[in-house]
Amino acid sequence: MSEEKKNETLNEELVQDHDTVEPVFAEESQEATEEGTSVQNVLAELEAKASEWENRYLRLQADFENSRRRSKLDLEAAQKYRVQNLASDLLQSLDNFERALKVPAEHEETKSLMQGMDMVYKGFMEALKREGVEAMDSVGQPFDPHLHQAVMQVQDENFESNVVVEEFQKGYILKDRVLRPAMVKVNE
Repeated sequence: MSEEKKNETLNEELVQDHDTVEPVFAEESQEATEEGTSVQNVLAELEAKASEWENRYLRLQADFENSRRRSKLDLEAAQKYRVQNLASDLLQSLDNFERALKVPAEHEETKSLMQGMDMVYKGFMEALKREGVEAMDSVGQPFDPHLHQAVMQVQDENFESNVVVEEFQKGYILKDRVLRPAMVKVNE
């Protein structure tokens, strides 16, 4: 074979090899691109899951902090108002003491009994005052529906409009909370 023929054969083989090699490289390049895309997809999915778990963790942590804060506030309120039930139960007895103390004492024995009752009443009031329970002064004060329970209305020129004229039952406050509103008569 002549050299020309050899060169032609070689060229033909090269062209054939080129035609077969070109698609192989294209396929490998496409596979690499697809693998890169799939790796990127997997990476994006993992990042999304990590972000989701981080959000869950942060929300859980915030819920826990809120729960701790609520528990602390509930405990403080329970400590602050721990005497509320006892004080509410004693108010009826205090009302009875006040009524009994208003009865005039005519005999010497009755006067000494009244002095003893007065001492017991003052002792109750001091004990309640130490715990934050205080009686409200209502007569002459403007009517406040949060502090007073109006049971009657009258017209009296001696008082301004919407002012408490008379108190039928004392009201009591425990620190900053109304324990029992005062039962009152209000001027129109």
